[in-house]
Amino acid sequence: MSTQHHSASPPDAPRRLPDEAPLEMSVQRLEGNPPGSIEVTTAPRDLLAKRMLLIVATALLGMAGSTAQRLALSNDGLDWLEILFLMLFVPLLSWIAFGFVSSCIGFLMLMSGRHPGFTAITGLPQTVTRRTAVLMPVYNEDVSAVFARVEAMAASIGKAGMADLVDFFVLSDSRPDHGEEELAAWDRVARAAPIPVYYRRREQNIARKPGNIAEWLQRFGAAYEYMVVLDADSLMSGDSILGLTSIMEQRPSIGLLQTVPMMINAQTLFQRWQQFAGYAYSPIASAGLLWWSGAEANFWGHNAIVRVRAFAESCGLPELGGRPPFGGHILSHDMVESALLRRRGWAVHMVMIQGSYEEFPPTIVDFAIRDRRWMQGNLQHLRLLAAPGLHWASRLHLLIGASAFLTSPAWLLLIVISIVQACIGTPQPVAEMTPPGVLWLTIALLFGAKILGVIWILTDRERRRAFGGTRTVLKSVAAEVPLAMLMAPVTMVNQTRALVGMLVGKESGWQTQAREAKELRVRDVLPSLKEHIALGLIFAAVALIDPITAAWLSPLTIGLLTAPWLVARTASTRGARRSSQRSLFRVPEPTITDAGREKRLLLV
Repeated sequence: MSTQHHSASPPDAPRRLPDEAPLEMSVQRLEGNPPGSIEVTTAPRDLLAKRMLLIVATALLGMAGSTAQRLALSNDGLDWLEILFLMLFVPLLSWIAFGFVSSCIGFLMLMSGRHPGFTAITGLPQTVTRRTAVLMPVYNEDVSAVFARVEAMAASIGKAGMADLVDFFVLSDSRPDHGEEELAAWDRVARAAPIPVYYRRREQNIARKPGNIAEWLQRFGAAYEYMVVLDADSLMSGDSILGLTSIMEQRPSIGLLQTVPMMINAQTLFQRWQQFAGYAYSPIASAGLLWWSGAEANFWGHNAIVRVRAFAESCGLPELGGRPPFGGHILSHDMVESALLRRRGWAVHMVMIQGSYEEFPPTIVDFAIRDRRWMQGNLQHLRLLAAPGLHWASRLHLLIGASAFLTSPAWLLLIVISIVQACIGTPQPVAEMTPPGVLWLTIALLFGAKILGVIWILTDRERRRAFGGTRTVLKSVAAEVPLAMLMAPVTMVNQTRALVGMLVGKESGWQTQAREAKELRVRDVLPSLKEHIALGLIFAAVALIDPITAAWLSPLTIGLLTAPWLVARTASTRGARRSSQRSLFRVPEPTITDAGREKRLLLV
């Protein structure tokens, strides 16, 4: 099978591309009658009951806190500001309650080891017979870093025994000058790789990553049963790819399997801090998400395996009517693609496996740039909630994704209402009338998942050792929580500013994502944080009018006024090295080359 890929070139020269195998990919309708579907046979049992339990528990917590707040405010009647406050407070408290309940369920699943669905899979090399393409779209990325990842993955796939069944494609949308560097790096890697590694560069970056994938499908898709979709910063082991393809062959109604990638290559203090938070807290959140998502899980656009023909027949994306930022190409295409796969009847599952990794933006500035692009893409999804034929759980995913970017502006509006009350001399402002029980409930909902994550780490000896031991874990949490509290108001202002920009017609664009560490000075970041400083000064000035309200606002005030120092200091590679020397933010070491080990795949 491998011979045909090299037969048309001299013996010492790899082929840039295999023979074409066209596959039709039609644009889907997001209005009118939906297409026909196939039956999903991999949905977990009692899925509706699980979802109802999640919704009811969320509603109970949200209504308990909201009712106590309403009763406290209504002693002397409700004015229009208090009514507006409650209209915002109820959904916001319910939002954090939803995440807390889901994480609690994930914690129970991990602690008990009860993961219904797929468990241990053995004899994997004998279970895979069909061809897989690994696709890595790139756009003006660091060439040496990209092809180092390609080289490592190709070697790992070869060691996993899949050399005759997997082809690797680097799908470039880069500029011509950048493409020349990529071509030279590809030639070096392809000559030594144990599997075929191909390279293709499009002349025009049409429809961004979805257009890149669609062009590959239309030219080469028919030759492959599965495709593993990556980002330029993705890294997956050969064993993990082997396990995913094995599941796809055993369960022919699955259209997509999404892994939960963990962070690697943390060079700055910000990356090390976020990496620790991801390793410590996200497993219980992910396990909870798996528990209630079932066969209607999400697609995150990378580190996932997809059934090629299912994707081609289901996921051709139309452009939205109107101009960007709310119209045009769908930026957050992945969540829509998973919804369209499920609409056609294909199951979409998430799995928790080792060997799936990604990188993280190196600074808070780069994180905000990516966050703004995600905001635009997720808010476009509000236009798709009424699309015909979508499963209600898929609509819920779209709504959750969009509302995640609306909570920050809503919290800021809630704070503004409290300040207005203080300024106009309301006899009993919200800050003074909030019952202690509501305050403690809110704190429990915000920090409860972190506590559960720490418990999950410390209750297992091997896991505890991988994080550096009990003392290191507790020191890391003691540093992470204050940093997270300082960053929360910075993110609130960033997202509010991005939303205002969208409302006045400013789109985020699609620039190359910064992945390399770079030092920032306070004076470099001050111009981009004017709104943060101004708002922090306003919050501080509230002390002149109402000291109690100002005390409530003090965590936000401190975070906003110290934002330039937080952004600059956490961008430091020296800070990352010092945190390592002090045994802070240690996480388990990633591995991608230890082939032959049995993998445990958790699918709910």
